Amino acid sequence: MSSNTLDPTVTTDDVGTNHWYLASAPIVRALVHLCVPMAAAMIVGAVYNVINAGFIGSLHDSALLAAITLGTPLLGLVMAIGGVFGVGGGALVSRMLGAVDRDPATAGEIKHVSSFAVWGSVVAGAVFGGLGLLLLNPLVSLLGADAAAVPATSSYVGVMLAFVPVLTAAFCLEQLVRAEGAARQVMIGLVGSTVANVVLDVLLILVLHQGVAGAALAMGLSNLGLVAYFVRWLQRNSEHMSLAPRWFTLSPAVLKPVFGVGVSELLQASFLIVTSLVLNNLAVAYGDSALGAMGVAVRIAQVPEFLVMGITLGVLPLLAYAYGKGDRNRLRSAVRVSALAVGGISLVSAATVLAFRGPLFSAFSADPSMLAIGVTILTAQLVAMVMNGFTGLLTSLFQATGRATPAIVISLAQGVLFIPIVILGNLWFGLSGIVWSLTVSESAVLLVAVVMWLASRRAIDRGLVTGSAERVEQSLATA
Repeated sequence: MSSNTLDPTVTTDDVGTNHWYLASAPIVRALVHLCVPMAAAMIVGAVYNVINAGFIGSLHDSALLAAITLGTPLLGLVMAIGGVFGVGGGALVSRMLGAVDRDPATAGEIKHVSSFAVWGSVVAGAVFGGLGLLLLNPLVSLLGADAAAVPATSSYVGVMLAFVPVLTAAFCLEQLVRAEGAARQVMIGLVGSTVANVVLDVLLILVLHQGVAGAALAMGLSNLGLVAYFVRWLQRNSEHMSLAPRWFTLSPAVLKPVFGVGVSELLQASFLIVTSLVLNNLAVAYGDSALGAMGVAVRIAQVPEFLVMGITLGVLPLLAYAYGKGDRNRLRSAVRVSALAVGGISLVSAATVLAFRGPLFSAFSADPSMLAIGVTILTAQLVAMVMNGFTGLLTSLFQATGRATPAIVISLAQGVLFIPIVILGNLWFGLSGIVWSLTVSESAVLLVAVVMWLASRRAIDRGLVTGSAERVEQSLATA
């Protein structure tokens, strides 16, 4: 790590401090260090989405706004592909970092994991992007573009697909940097990328008049800068990770734990897309007020949801490190304090939002009918958020400890349970059934997660004694 001195933004002390937060810092301090930057970056990203829509909206062409909306599910799927390698690889790296003290041979194996994760995400992104470009016309139709929106949607999606390897690599690298405990550096990179994206939006959309193609190009270029930032940080400051292709391996000892955890991320994102499409198609039958109220409620609930997600996602490296190290007390303490934080933030934020629901909705719309529907939708969303927060924490625990089956079961449950519940709710109770379907399904998924947790406790305890269940058992030096 002697090269750290070449980087003026990060020092050896910074890197050591990051590991200290994972290894021995008081749990509350560790959670603040890991989770607050995560939540902040997510909120900044949400604000950017609103600003970006404003830039496109200033062109006064509804087809352009429709193109961005229709491209959103595709972007979510692209991020999920990066998550297969990033979340799976990052969780394994954190476990291995925790195991280094009691198993020094693990240190050399981390290079194989990090190289496979990054280059795997690039190759998978290139394949997905290439196929998407070859099948661009049917893909645009599948996204739901009508005749008026096809040209703009094709332009937006086409440019986005060209940058898919960059987008998947950016998300993967974000997880690898976070695996080192460097949450602040991740936040700096994400916020910097967002600022660059806004500047490029102004240049490409408002000055050069590139429309939605300019919006997609701005996103791609800003993520390219993010990739460069994360690569530079890892090369100069990570003692054990390497992104060099020579460390790339297809050993089952790496593939199994990375894909075992990463597939749950892909399933979750895929079902989220399906859920949104089903929900919107059912709600549209009740008129623009219902659909508009649903959109407003989702936007209002985003901030407390991001705060909760900041905890459930931010704590993953801490859980994985403690598990790899075999530190039972630290693992249990981290889960307990995180659960209290999730419950506290959920309840306080839900109460605050509900107390000011009138002024909040008025900021989006003055339609009294939308306000009446929106308050009910917002209440259902916030209750679902509480359930989803605890489910997310248990999912992170399973991912951190390499328990692929429970994580996959939870991801499957979120999609498999929601679709019949929302369809039956619509048939039996009309709009109210649609509104509360997410709350009912999230409650059911939480029950599934708790059952899986109870069934996995002994296996997790055995892993703490014998070492990470997914630790590479054979040397990868000859792979």
